[in-house]
Amino acid sequence: MLNKISAFFYRRPRLTLTLFLAPPLIWFLVVYIGSLITLLVNSFFYLDGFTGQVVRQFTMQTYAKLLQPTNLQIFQRTTIMAILVTLACVILAFPLSYYMARFASPRMKTWLYLAVTLPLWTSYVVRVYSWKLILAQEGIISWAARLVHLDGLLNWYLKNEIVGGPSLSVSPTGIFLVFVYIWLPYMIVPIQTALERVPKSLLEAAGDLGATPAQTFRTVLLPLTFPGVIAGSIFTFSLTLGDFIVPQLFGTSSFYIGKAVLTYQGTSNNIPLAAAFTMGPIVIMIVYLLIARKLGAFDAL
Repeated sequence: MLNKISAFFYRRPRLTLTLFLAPPLIWFLVVYIGSLITLLVNSFFYLDGFTGQVVRQFTMQTYAKLLQPTNLQIFQRTTIMAILVTLACVILAFPLSYYMARFASPRMKTWLYLAVTLPLWTSYVVRVYSWKLILAQEGIISWAARLVHLDGLLNWYLKNEIVGGPSLSVSPTGIFLVFVYIWLPYMIVPIQTALERVPKSLLEAAGDLGATPAQTFRTVLLPLTFPGVIAGSIFTFSLTLGDFIVPQLFGTSSFYIGKAVLTYQGTSNNIPLAAAFTMGPIVIMIVYLLIARKLGAFDAL
C-alpha cells in the first residue's frame, strides 16, 4: 500500500510539491497577509468623537491625524531611535563577529555562539525587567558612579531633556541601552556568517598590494560583508520600530510608535488610529528595503 502511494506521488511531482507547499502558504496568506489586510481596512475607518464608536465608513481623516505635529514627532523619535540602535549594534557586533570568523578556534567559537545566543533562551520580559533594576536610581550603575565620585556627572547627564530623565531607568538613554542589548545577537550572527564567506586570500592580496588595514576594511571587507550588515539591520531596525514593552517600561512621557499603538488600541479604543500607526513602520521598512536593494545589499544574500 505504501509503495503504491509513494509511486503515485513520484509520478506526479507537481501534485507533491503543491501538497507540501499548500499548508505553509495557506497559513501565510490567511494569518499573516490576512492580518495586514485587516489592519489596512480598519485604518480607513474613524472613531466617532461623540459616541466613541468606530464608524465603518471609508475615509482618509484617520491618516490625516498622522500628519499632526505630535504624531509626526512620534514617527521621527522612533525612527531616530531605530537608526541609532542599528548603528550601535553594527559597531559592537563587527569586532566580535570578526574574531569569531577569523581567529577563534572551533571550541572557542562554540562557546562564543553559546554566549551570544544564551540571552535569547530566557524570557524577553525577564531580561527587560533585569535592566530596569540595573538602570534604576538604586541600581549598580548609579552605585558605581557614586563609588568613583561620578554621580555629579551622571546627574548632569540626566538633566538633559533629550537623553535624560529622572533616572537611567526612565530615559531615552535607558531605552537605547536596552534595545541594543536585546537586539545585538540578531546583528552578530548575520555579520559573522557574512565574514565566514569572505576568502582570506582577498584580505592577504589587499595587504600584498600595499593596502593599509583601514583601506582593506573599507574597500574589501565592508563591501563583501555589507549584505550581512543589512540582514542584521533588518532585524534591529524593524524590531525597534514596533516594540512597545521597552518604551513602556523605560520611557518618559514621550511616545514611540509601539507605545502609541498600545495606547490608542487599549486605552482609548481608537482602533482605526492604532491601525494607521501600525502602517507607519510597514511603510518605513518598505522604503528601507528598497534603499538597501538599490545599494545592492541583497545581491550576495
